[in-house]
Amino acid sequence: MDSKASEVLLFHDEDFSNDLLRQLNKLRESSLLTDITICSDDREFPCHRNVLASSSPYFKAMFCNNFKESSQDKVSLMGIDSDTLHQIIVYVYTGEILITLDNVFSLIQGASLLQYEKLLGICSKFLQDQMTPQNCLSMIRLSEFFSCKNLKEKARQMALQYFKDVSLSEDLKDLGFSELLDYIGDDDLCGEEEQVFEALMTWVRHDEKGRKCYIKELFKKVRLQYVHPTFLFYFIANDPLIQSSVPCRRMLESACRVLFAHNTTVYPDIKPMCDVPRRFSHQEFLINVGGRKDNQQTTKDVLLYNEKTNQWLRLAKLPTCLHKASAVGLHGHVYVLGGLTIGDKENTITSSVYILSLKLNQWCKGEPMLVPRYSHRSICYRNYIFSIGGIGAKQEILSSVERFDSIYNSWEAMASMPVAVLHPAVAAKDERIYLFGGEDVMQNPVRLIQVYHVFRNMWFRMETRMVKNVCAPAVVIGEKIIIIGGYTRRIIAYDMTQNTFAKCADMKDRRMHHGATVLQNKIYVTGGRCLTVDNTIEDSDSFDCYDPDTDTWTSKGKLPHRLFDHGCLTLRCIPTQLG
Repeated sequence: MDSKASEVLLFHDEDFSNDLLRQLNKLRESSLLTDITICSDDREFPCHRNVLASSSPYFKAMFCNNFKESSQDKVSLMGIDSDTLHQIIVYVYTGEILITLDNVFSLIQGASLLQYEKLLGICSKFLQDQMTPQNCLSMIRLSEFFSCKNLKEKARQMALQYFKDVSLSEDLKDLGFSELLDYIGDDDLCGEEEQVFEALMTWVRHDEKGRKCYIKELFKKVRLQYVHPTFLFYFIANDPLIQSSVPCRRMLESACRVLFAHNTTVYPDIKPMCDVPRRFSHQEFLINVGGRKDNQQTTKDVLLYNEKTNQWLRLAKLPTCLHKASAVGLHGHVYVLGGLTIGDKENTITSSVYILSLKLNQWCKGEPMLVPRYSHRSICYRNYIFSIGGIGAKQEILSSVERFDSIYNSWEAMASMPVAVLHPAVAAKDERIYLFGGEDVMQNPVRLIQVYHVFRNMWFRMETRMVKNVCAPAVVIGEKIIIIGGYTRRIIAYDMTQNTFAKCADMKDRRMHHGATVLQNKIYVTGGRCLTVDNTIEDSDSFDCYDPDTDTWTSKGKLPHRLFDHGCLTLRCIPTQLG
């Protein structure tokens, strides 16, 4: 045995300090060796100066500096009730305290006054665990009064994330003007602009006489260009309080020009409003709707892709199987139009419209189209949906076009295409809808661009040898329309201002019947059918991304299954409302 090892022993008694505190507390309870009496209300608490001074910067400053309290036998504390003071003194001597909803606010006040930071933190944590959307606004105020940083951050986060519930709470009505202005103006607020408007109007009407003067500044915080046009037109525009305010009426008129005017370029005064971004809480999602999968059976699946997490989420299924329907996104909703319904005995071409609300994750029926059609193209522009061509009830190729007005919930017939084509690439920009290529009744590719002026209801056509696409999607990025494949690997960009084409980097496969959409200024291409080197056709589950800035393609992995003839679109919504 090493003799040196036995000459030294470092002993650590873990229970000694706890036992010491317990003995000191017994001395306090018996008023033995106490040298200071702390008074509050009508009660007195004999204590030991050294225990209090060693536990709190407040008491250390009081007893160890040249304050009058350092020589007094009794010290009275203002701003703390006797029950709370007793609990804190017991906590100092034992390290234990019972926190409840009945005493937590008094304890926070006492701990803040006497500078017991750890106790303040424990009370803050307790309140965080009790926090709800109905009380988080009150906790923000409380945290500011007592400088509880963690509590404030947690309460603010909840208030922003659960705005819909918070806006219905009584606490919102009690906010001051500056507090409400800061709250509804936050970019991270997880709420639709319609909800923001309703919340501020609820606040104003709670004390209309005293708060009406604030409506102008509050109304500025509503990002009117992102309000659903129907809500803007029927509810906001007809609100008596808004109509009574001249500045609010002017803001409303500017918003209506953006949403309803045929040509906004004649209103330069509204450009700054158009540049206001959506709140950061809104996120772009890619959505695949219907189509045919794996065994080439028509599917009712609806898939949502989250680019931030690189994950797919299944949404509510389509109410019925629809073969070669079209799908678009408008005002946060997915519209699925027409298609061929697959029956046991016969198939039926339909004019039906189904609408998926991402807020509710539920489908409902919309106003049906004027003409049953499938294999048609649909596209949104402003508040309208245009349904173009396709195959009609008698299996004829249609040249007809109809337009859905989302404000008045009605369809109307528009000017027909100059040339009836199937499966063209379609894109809309600057009051025009462009149809590139497609195939004629004999299934021959058409080298043609057909352009429709939305507000003049007129078509014109341009022949070009650059176009030879069939079953290809098109998307708009900046001032260019990108046509993606179509029985080819080729990607071409059409410059609308210069009327010129430019070749982009090819896809790796010759692809058709695929989907494409723009997400974060990049093009995402989903599924489709590929032509192999020996001209056989294979269904695809590929998921690729094209970056126009670098003119490069990258793989984003695989779809949940092989898929083609599906709708592919981008919608903005609030992530917390999905699922």
